[in-house]
Amino acid sequence: MFTGIVRAVGEVAGRERRKTGLRLTIAGVPFLERLRDGDSVSLAGVCATVVALGKETFDVDVVEATLERTTVGGWRVGDPVNLEPALRAGDPLGGHMVQGHIDGVGTVAAATWKAGSGLLEIELPDGLERVTVPQGSFAVDGVSLTVNRLSGTIARFAIIPYTWTHTTLGRLVSGASVNLEADLIGKHVARALRQYAAPADS
Repeated sequence: MFTGIVRAVGEVAGRERRKTGLRLTIAGVPFLERLRDGDSVSLAGVCATVVALGKETFDVDVVEATLERTTVGGWRVGDPVNLEPALRAGDPLGGHMVQGHIDGVGTVAAATWKAGSGLLEIELPDGLERVTVPQGSFAVDGVSLTVNRLSGTIARFAIIPYTWTHTTLGRLVSGASVNLEADLIGKHVARALRQYAAPADS
């Protein structure tokens, strides 16, 4: 479990293709001393398991199923990545409940800085708008955000200066792909209510 409060922007320092997926090496990790083999860590919103620790890096393995539904397969050496260690009992829950289970990949429709704040508009993948609620929680590349407005399949987010400059969100450009995770509670409520939905006209 994570909170969507990014602790650092690391970097992909190594990328090795394997039969079962990818082995990634991540550098620039200020919380490396708290990690152990087998720990969970969020990489741009994707929950990954630490499989090896170095003096200044850690490695994770990413399986094909994850590559198919996230942006990880397109990462290259040198790419920046939002990092968050798993939540510990007693840690402050500063964002919202984030599992690191990506619901889909969205496309940045607009990313601008105006009047002292960032504005991010994202085209949601098919169906994700059904569990997206204005003023509700949402994670974009692992960053806990609040949905400012929802227009069809376009979700708008207003980003405070700190988040804009201390995560990868301020580096996004139109057309970029981002990992998306909708609110955990909203998804469970939507699934529970599905059985009560009126049947489609035959």
